Amino acid sequence: MIKFHLNSLTASSLNIGQTINDFFQLTKLRLSTSVVFSSLAGYLLASDKLETQVLLGLFFGGFAMVGASNAFNQLIEKNKDSLMIRTQNRPLPSGRMSNIVAATIATVLAVFGILILQYINFKTALFGALSIFLYTCVYTPLKSVTSLSVFVGAFPGAIPFMLGWVAATGSFGIEPGILFMIQFFWQFPHFWAIGWMVDEDYKNAGFKMLPTGSPNKTTAFLIVFYSLWTIIISILPYTKYSGDLNLSTHAAFALLTIGGCFLYFALKLMQQKTKKAARNLMYASIVYISFLQLIYVFDKWI
Repeated sequence: MIKFHLNSLTASSLNIGQTINDFFQLTKLRLSTSVVFSSLAGYLLASDKLETQVLLGLFFGGFAMVGASNAFNQLIEKNKDSLMIRTQNRPLPSGRMSNIVAATIATVLAVFGILILQYINFKTALFGALSIFLYTCVYTPLKSVTSLSVFVGAFPGAIPFMLGWVAATGSFGIEPGILFMIQFFWQFPHFWAIGWMVDEDYKNAGFKMLPTGSPNKTTAFLIVFYSLWTIIISILPYTKYSGDLNLSTHAAFALLTIGGCFLYFALKLMQQKTKKAARNLMYASIVYISFLQLIYVFDKWI
């Protein structure tokens, strides 16, 4: 009897653990966390004093916003995810979660996220809602139609960094525009590196992600081109023609340093044209954008 009870408890614990893990997979916890980090960085750049309510609103509202987008995305792409090795074990294609449960989670998160962002200010909620709409209703369907889907997807993907500034100021101007452009251009080398790594998997599912349709020299050149533009835009605030968004000489030098490392991996991909080089660039892009945001914040506050 005791053994049966212990076995029941163990099974129950495993089920709870799997449910939580499925929720995090559906909402893409790591991606959602990185987006929240971006929005908080944008807020810190615009604000001279920290308001706990706004920070918490960005944290939970931002997570809900991205989580909803990812959940809707996986719901729409359930059948295609079942065709790719990297996504076959997700909750929906594996059958561990039903469509109704996923749709409920996505809807609740979307409403919850927009309401929280509305509490901060109307424009923050508007950009949050726009991000969900573009990612779910435009980017996701286009992935099977044209490689321009990456261009479209870069719009909602670039909103979080500027969202923090809008949350702090309630307005959109040149400063959040620059933050938007940094993350907008950064996404091309980042996602094309991923597309290069899993090109065969994407093709099996019918996704068109690489600009030329193949991991070739032209795609590699475009990756280098957009990497270079990302670096150039990142130091625009040093010119002092960027409103209240400014950079010191030390910060500009630091940005050029990490930008040089980022560009190095892009050039290595153009030279080697291998999946390993693409993977290295993908990781380098994540490190680059994280350090860029930290440099921006530290330059203001320290």
